[in-house]
Amino acid sequence: MKLLLSLLAIFAIELSATDLNTCKGCHPIISSEFQDSFHKKSTIYEDKVHKAIWDKHPAKAKGQYKCAKCHTPNKNDMHTGITCVNCHTITDVKEHTRVNENIYETKDKTLYSAQKGMEDKKVIYHEKSSMFGLIKKTTGSPYHDIDYTNKNFYTGKMCMGCHSHKQNSHKFTVCETGTEGAKDTEQNCITCHMPQVKGSATNIRESKTHAFHGFAGVRNAPELLSKYIDINYTKTDSGFNIIVHNKAPHNLLTHPLRVVALKTTIKRDGKIQELKTFKFMKIIGTEGKPSMPWLATEVIKDNMIKDNEKRILSFDNKLQSGDEIETILGYFIVNPKAVKKLGLEKDKELTKFTHIKNGYFKIQ
Repeated sequence: MKLLLSLLAIFAIELSATDLNTCKGCHPIISSEFQDSFHKKSTIYEDKVHKAIWDKHPAKAKGQYKCAKCHTPNKNDMHTGITCVNCHTITDVKEHTRVNENIYETKDKTLYSAQKGMEDKKVIYHEKSSMFGLIKKTTGSPYHDIDYTNKNFYTGKMCMGCHSHKQNSHKFTVCETGTEGAKDTEQNCITCHMPQVKGSATNIRESKTHAFHGFAGVRNAPELLSKYIDINYTKTDSGFNIIVHNKAPHNLLTHPLRVVALKTTIKRDGKIQELKTFKFMKIIGTEGKPSMPWLATEVIKDNMIKDNEKRILSFDNKLQSGDEIETILGYFIVNPKAVKKLGLEKDKELTKFTHIKNGYFKIQ
């Protein structure tokens, strides 16, 4: 009853596109996760990499912020990143050659979501009284209606307005995730990057799990993505192979600034020998040299592990019984060669090597 009275007392508050505290009242766990996400931190004021790139963009001097469509979608408010309402009011995605476009709901207080078993349901806030008003029952949220019928929230297509691809003014595709991961209802962008984790989605109606709103990625909760990578070993006549299987429907990492590395060691008789490190990256540029995204006209190098690829990495180190092979697959958020150009070389978070998946094999 106290919860009901509290909700009714704040019923008149408008659902704001920029006020996370409004959502926090009913969704405390989700709001806490979202607070630490890079959707929330998508502005130049909270994302150091985005700011470093924007500081070098020629449009900055003219005051023409070019990234608002996805990074600050609230009427060019550069101080506010992506909000709960931004994502939950996407009705459809219109596909374009250069960059896709989000189509938003215009009806007030109508939000979209996905939930198994509710695919044909719309939950409208309703209050019912009995026993002369002494007993009150409510359905839905006093803040918003919930429409579960939008198929785009079950396939992940609603992510493709910002995460599909981006071309620069030279009609060169700077980054591309592709739409293959946004078609299936069983495995897609949302099921991978927003997996079900423990905790109730709302304090109005208890649930055992909820979709993770920290948005698992290389900059936040990368451990949740490790299950989409397998590392295996095979012995060869001249040494051995390490096989890295990327089970994702897109490149292992899609951002051209990222670098993936596989580090391998052999432990023998208590001594550890470091073997060669394999690095995987996609470098864009012009005239054969790396460049900023808005200048790029070509791919300079691309050996990134592709979607569903099993990359075989060969070592000519003869093995002995009792040898222990350990591999560490990880990444650099910013290519070490680009760090200085962006003025980020003193930032420990952006220059460290972060682990994604380990492999261990003992030779019999």
